[in-house]
Amino acid sequence: GGRWVEVKDMEEAAETLPQLGRRVFLTIGRRLEAFAAVPDTWFLVRLIEEPAEPLPLADHRVIVGRPPFDLAAEKAIIREAVAKRAMPFLGVCLGHQLLGEALGGRVTVMAEPEVGLMEVSLTPAGRADALFDGVGETLACLQWHGCEIGEMPAGGEILAASAGCPVQAIRAGRHAYGLQFHVEMTARTVAEWAAIPAYAQSLESALGDGAVARLDADIAANLAAFNATARRIYENFISLIG
Repeated sequence: GGRWVEVKDMEEAAETLPQLGRRVFLTIGRRLEAFAAVPDTWFLVRLIEEPAEPLPLADHRVIVGRPPFDLAAEKAIIREAVAKRAMPFLGVCLGHQLLGEALGGRVTVMAEPEVGLMEVSLTPAGRADALFDGVGETLACLQWHGCEIGEMPAGGEILAASAGCPVQAIRAGRHAYGLQFHVEMTARTVAEWAAIPAYAQSLESALGDGAVARLDADIAANLAAFNATARRIYENFISLIG
């Protein structure tokens, strides 16, 4: 996949990104093996530390997804990128929620969290969207969230839904997307997330004792299918943005 570059803070990011040109993905937090789908000619820039202020933007593609940093700063980055500059964007989980709020929607606490392996279904708009070309109408995925986009931003389209969360994927404008669900799993995903006490507790509360081991085994048994879906979605996104 693309070549990884790591920067320790916002100042270094501001210095580094313009030097790399336009073919840049900015990922905040975890380094994802799913980005193997990104062509070798692109740079994947990982911001390691918590940003203290909005990123000075150039013509870069932005991908966000991890537990909160400074949410006001993140939403300012996304609003500038998507609403003012019409830049491509793909947000996963938290990044999906931030996209919704940055563009005027509202994130709310769910009556019941979604945790574990579940399915989401594409809406008619999702089935017609190029992001999901080659992906079935129903997607198996990992859910691990207790908040959702409760009010859609003006002009946004819902591309996928589940029984417990009617806004599982959105598109805003031509090529700004949010996915509430995860398909970008690796063999270490459950172990890494369960190492965070709050995450482990939410999993055990939702699925009972021994949930970590069961979920780890279930993902391992289906990992090839998850990786294929993740690769197809990311390759579609890359094709969409040129």
